[in-house]
This record gives sequence, C-alpha cells and structure tokens, in this order.
Amino acid sequence: MTSEKDYFKANEALWDAKTPTHVKSAFYNQEAFMNGETSLRKLELAELPYVRGKKLLHTQCHFGQDTLSLQRMGAQCTGVDFSGVALEKAREMNDALGLSARFLRTNIYDLDKVDNSLYDMVFTSYGVITWLPDLERWAAQLMARLSQGGEFLMVEFHPVIYMLDWDKATFAYRYFNDGSPYEEEEEGTYADPSAVIRKKEYFWQHPLSDVMSALMLHGLEVTSFKEYDYSPYDVFPGSAHRAEQEYCYSVNGITLPHVFSLKGIKK
Repeated sequence: MTSEKDYFKANEALWDAKTPTHVKSAFYNQEAFMNGETSLRKLELAELPYVRGKKLLHTQCHFGQDTLSLQRMGAQCTGVDFSGVALEKAREMNDALGLSARFLRTNIYDLDKVDNSLYDMVFTSYGVITWLPDLERWAAQLMARLSQGGEFLMVEFHPVIYMLDWDKATFAYRYFNDGSPYEEEEEGTYADPSAVIRKKEYFWQHPLSDVMSALMLHGLEVTSFKEYDYSPYDVFPGSAHRAEQEYCYSVNGITLPHVFSLKGIKK
C-alpha cells in the first residue's frame, strides 16, 4: 500500500526533474528576471500589502523567483520548498543578485522542524495545495509562523478549473476531497510540454470550503476573497489570450473561474 511518505517522495522527484527545464524555459524567462523584471503577476501585485521592511515567509516557493521578487520589493524573505534541486538554484540566484533571502528545504507539513520564526506576512501562490492531502495540517503550519496581526495572502488556481479534462471539455476530476489522491504519469511540464520528463505524480482536489475552514480554524480572520475568470499564466490548453496576463478557458462560450485570492489577518 502506498503511503503518504511515498506520495511526497514521488512528487519531490517530479519537481527535482522539472526544475532544470523550468529554469531554461521561456515560461519563466530567467534572463529577464535576472535583469530586474519581477516574476510576480499583476493579480497578486494588486493584492499584496506594503512589504518593505516586513519579515515574509513564502511557502512552496519552487526555485525562488517570486521569493526574490518580494525581496527586491524590500521584504526580508524566507522561501520554503521540498525540492533540493529547486532550492540549490534559488540560493545560486540569491547570491548572484546580491540579495539576502534565505531558503529552507522541507515538506510543508514539517516546517516547524526547521523553522520556528514568526513572520509579519505569509504568502503562497499558484499550484500549491493540490500537492497536499490535508489542508488543516497545512494551515496549522502556516498560521503558527504568522505573528498576531500578521497578514496572509494566497493566490491559487480555482478548484473548478482543476475538475476539467481540457482536451475533452468535460469534468473528469471531483470537486470535493475524499482523502484519496489522483495518480497520473506526467509527460513534459507546463513550462515546456515537449520536455523529456516522464514521472508519476500524486495530487488532491480541495473545495474552497476546505481552504477557508482550515485557515479560519487556525486563527485567520478572512478580510478579502475574490474569484477571477482568467489565469495569469497560459497553462490551460485551449485558452484564449484576452489581455496582458489574462488567459481564459471557456466551454460553450461560458468562462469558468480560473483563480482565487484570499487575504486575512492572524487573530
């Protein structure tokens, strides 16, 4: 029987394999980033509070572009991820840019084993909770690191868009989480579908009620919740480019919710 530890180990291997391709891809535009361009999208930039001088935790940070973008904005950032390959690149970029962010390697459920600091802000974004079976454990870790009165911002793909088989324009995945993962073999990656990567992945669906309930249970007072009818990334097959950083997938002319943002204060 496959254990949770096995799921995480497989997903870690997947992201270790993806990272070199992502660093070289047009999707991440590493050259522009290293030359000063932010990797943050207009959506989260509009939602971010003033970050200069704040101690900021960025969870599931991949190879650190967003973490370092926030560091450039004046925050003192700590990025967390489970991929050693990704964090090696993040530290390399941090040094090359002369920045002072730090990066910690851990599964998010074990964050308290490597860091007991308190932060003014916690930020997480895009494709993070789908890799986690239990959001209450996730929320407990994040809220334990947030100071009283600290700010939380989450920007994430909407669970409705994750229900789709985009090629067939039909629902193929459940909305509610029954605790069991989906197991698939991924070929390529969203940043380069032609990449020679073929590995198993395990992922979970989470309804919006689970996201909000988990965070509120562990002390977050939700102050803002928004849904958007576009993705800031061109990652869903068949999407139409509507405006700068706006890609829309629709079925029978009906545009679906693509992304949500959630803001709150630690009580």
